[in-house]
Amino acid sequence: MWAMNVEKYWEDLNVLHINREEPRAYYIPYADNESAYERKRGRSPYYQTLNGSWKFQYHPSVNTVQDDFYKEGADVSGWDHLIVPSCWQVNGYDQLHYTNVNYPIPCDPPYVPNDNPAGLYVREFNISGQWDGKEKYVVFEGVNSCFYLWINGAFVGYSQGSRVPAEFLITPYLRSGRNRMAVMVLKWCDGTYLEDQDLWRFSGIFRDVYMLAREPVHIRDLFNRQQLSADGRQAELRCELDVTGQTDVRAELQDAEGRTICEAQARIDGKGVLKLEVEEPTLWNAEQPYLYSLYVTGGKEVLHISVGFRTVAVQAGVFTINGKAVKLKGVNRHDSHPELGQTIPVHHMIKDLMLMKRHNVNTIRTSHYPNDPRFLELCDAYGFYVVDEADLECHGVLRAGDFHMLSKNPDWQPSFVERAVRMVERDKNHASIVMWSMGNESGYDINHIAMAEWTKSRDASRPVHYEGAAPRYEGNPNTECLDVDSHMYATVDYIEQYARDERSTKPLFLCEYSHAMGNGPGDLKDYWDVIYRYPKLMGGCVWEWCDHGIRTETKEGVPFFAYGGDFGDKPNDGNFCIDGLVSPDRKPHTGLLELKKIIAPIRIEADCLEEGSMTITNLYDFVDLSHVSINWKVEKDGQIVEQGEIANIDTAPHASQTVTLPYRLPAASSGRYLLTVSCRLRRDTLWAEAGHELAFEQFKLPVAEAGLPHNRATGTSSIQVEREGAQVRVIGFDFEHAFDLSTGTFTGISKQGVPMLQAPAAFGIWRAPTDNDRNIKHKWMEEGYDRAVPHVYRADITEQTEQAIEFTVDFSLGGYIKRPILHGQSVWRVDGTGEIAMRVQARVREELVFLPRFGLQLTMPWGTEEVEYFGLGPHESYIDKRHSTKRGKYIMTVDEMFENYIMPQENGSRYETEWAVVSNEQGMGLKFTAPEAFSFNAAHYTPEDLTAATHAHQLVKRRETIVHLDYKMSGVGSNSCGPELLAPYRLDEKEFEFRLTIKPLFKEDE
Repeated sequence: MWAMNVEKYWEDLNVLHINREEPRAYYIPYADNESAYERKRGRSPYYQTLNGSWKFQYHPSVNTVQDDFYKEGADVSGWDHLIVPSCWQVNGYDQLHYTNVNYPIPCDPPYVPNDNPAGLYVREFNISGQWDGKEKYVVFEGVNSCFYLWINGAFVGYSQGSRVPAEFLITPYLRSGRNRMAVMVLKWCDGTYLEDQDLWRFSGIFRDVYMLAREPVHIRDLFNRQQLSADGRQAELRCELDVTGQTDVRAELQDAEGRTICEAQARIDGKGVLKLEVEEPTLWNAEQPYLYSLYVTGGKEVLHISVGFRTVAVQAGVFTINGKAVKLKGVNRHDSHPELGQTIPVHHMIKDLMLMKRHNVNTIRTSHYPNDPRFLELCDAYGFYVVDEADLECHGVLRAGDFHMLSKNPDWQPSFVERAVRMVERDKNHASIVMWSMGNESGYDINHIAMAEWTKSRDASRPVHYEGAAPRYEGNPNTECLDVDSHMYATVDYIEQYARDERSTKPLFLCEYSHAMGNGPGDLKDYWDVIYRYPKLMGGCVWEWCDHGIRTETKEGVPFFAYGGDFGDKPNDGNFCIDGLVSPDRKPHTGLLELKKIIAPIRIEADCLEEGSMTITNLYDFVDLSHVSINWKVEKDGQIVEQGEIANIDTAPHASQTVTLPYRLPAASSGRYLLTVSCRLRRDTLWAEAGHELAFEQFKLPVAEAGLPHNRATGTSSIQVEREGAQVRVIGFDFEHAFDLSTGTFTGISKQGVPMLQAPAAFGIWRAPTDNDRNIKHKWMEEGYDRAVPHVYRADITEQTEQAIEFTVDFSLGGYIKRPILHGQSVWRVDGTGEIAMRVQARVREELVFLPRFGLQLTMPWGTEEVEYFGLGPHESYIDKRHSTKRGKYIMTVDEMFENYIMPQENGSRYETEWAVVSNEQGMGLKFTAPEAFSFNAAHYTPEDLTAATHAHQLVKRRETIVHLDYKMSGVGSNSCGPELLAPYRLDEKEFEFRLTIKPLFKEDE
């Protein structure tokens, strides 16, 4: 058992820290304005990093820790080296473990397992002689989950609360020359019950560690409160100061160009206020993130705080910024790096933010804890609205049978409230933060109310949100302390009902919606059609930004991204951490492209396509469209015939403007004319280059259909039919097909002796379940959808002439145990050109749930690698996930059709395909057409291959090409966590007919 001579604080609710400094605003002191402006920590003479290599020793249990490891004479020469900051699990220590709701330990708060893993850190460091006479502090910006600190063998203090800073005064423990610091980090503490977020459970000193040298009397804290006049033309900045004694303090406010706007100074003793008045302030918003620089000088120290003047308020049930209704077009973002875990380098933060800006995201919810303070500085500068969330989630108590177990227990109230206090005090000066969040999925009762009430008393300038107070959780009904109603995964119908309910007086925030796991989400447009319609709906944050895969490799050295269970971790939630809009290495999924299109800041609508008249609506809240050019092109059957640009648009925010595109249309044509209108940046920005596309729309132009050119293949060539038992050979001038009457399908298709069918054609209804099928797939499998095979009742030659032959087949599809899923009749007609016309009529059993798909599967031979089609592209599309695609003619390889999801699943389908050709590189293959657009896919994997694999690296690429020609494919939705697939997107028809034509061809002869 515990043998060290320090107290066992980690299970004591009465001890949240020992000797830790009071929380304060984040800053680094500098020597002058210039270095403070640059924000390069290492250029400050008052800053010294402790990042780097530390001696490290891991213990599976704190009970085996030697009592003297922290003492000055302790020999640590044989210990390992570990880079700080880092998470020790990604460095080979302990157990990589992913779990969502369930606690990884027995639910017995505040107690944790006796065998509590510990990481011991030791390093030596020097103190600069220039620091003589100064007070020295050490700052740990993030340590999971609690830690003890010693310097030169003396106990300094203790802290818990993983993702907010812990600062200690260390002057009394230091000496000139060499010093030794020792830290013991424990994996679990009573705070673990409040940190049950949906993530990999990492441990260690995972954020920066540094020392600060301060004047004996210095500015300890500052809070920049601002007051704007009603018309926004005057601003008062109240700099509330907390000084450790008495000193002269000077404040200087500079604009973005470095010009001094105003100054103030005073002698402050303890607490005081400096007031600065600003005339005609430029206001900050996410579209124009204008920042002033406030330099506060006390003694020899200069603190630089960026100031963005803006107001955030709820007015008449509407969320506003600077008095204007704003829609939050957001994502939830965890700290997640594929190699470093929760240790996030600054360049990685910037990469995330630039990707978000390029995809029209304007809001980030820091799910579910405060991020690195430098991330917020970047959000201020790049322009994002941030919902800053307290490091609080106790979801695991749900499994213990009482979701409000901790939130209603007054013994836990100090722990709850402190997490709000430390977040607010650290982040209070950031313009980007527009809402405080009291945590996530922790029930709701007196402790949350205490958090919210403290937050509002400290900072009334921002609304307070907490989703766990939603009525469906049946907790404490007192929600007066919350300023918005928050919901997760509410249905589209629900949010519309809320918006229309006059009793609902608060704006509705979808803190999580449209679960982006795997091939999805598929319901974004449905949400945003409603959100735009009602002012009371303030928007929301898609769950979530990135897949949390851990980059690893198999024993054979094959790299892959791992998820829950891949390291033997129990309990685990499998691939539920693979649920983002981008991959772990930040490659956008098609779901992110869909989000970009749906939340685009510009709407393009056709007024009169004959005349080229368009209405451009500016959906920005604060900027006009002078930064945008309109590029347009007219294509005939995929070939550009005209294009142009309009650069002089200046549509005001929330206004519309009519523009005329000067294209010319023929009176009639045998071709199809499409107009694509694209809105692009006119100049470079911080996050994208000139020419970056913000929004687009596509229209079919009204050109009358002229007579089609004469087709030299008349279909009058004669055919020869040879039959041997059930095998029928249809032989024409340059083709030979084989039909098997016993199986009711084609077994061979060829042209000029080139075989184009490797296996019998087959009807199919199964698709490899997407992550969003995780619920419905059980009903599918219960009814045998995954094992459906055909049964042929009758197959006959029902017509035969010199020019054509027709086969009629009565069949069913069904799996063992269950009755047939559907009955159908297929009619196949072959004419003298070798073209196969198929017509199938199907009747689905009445009581069954909707089908995944219905269509024809063809297996084409090795070498069939080229795909050309006219339809939606260039990436995958589904009935409910297609708005980011453009209609046109595309040519690509089979591999390029494939979307490589970490968990293999249905992917790569092309919705509304009009025709497709799958061929070898010489153009020898099959062309598919239909009277109605169809869904089409070509891959080197069958649905069964994708279903069986749990990771992409397990897929074995087939030499053959598997082609799917679907009457319809059900949508993808977001039901991995969100609502069920909407009815219009289900293949729920009980009777339907599908027509398709298959034509063998050599493209060079067409």
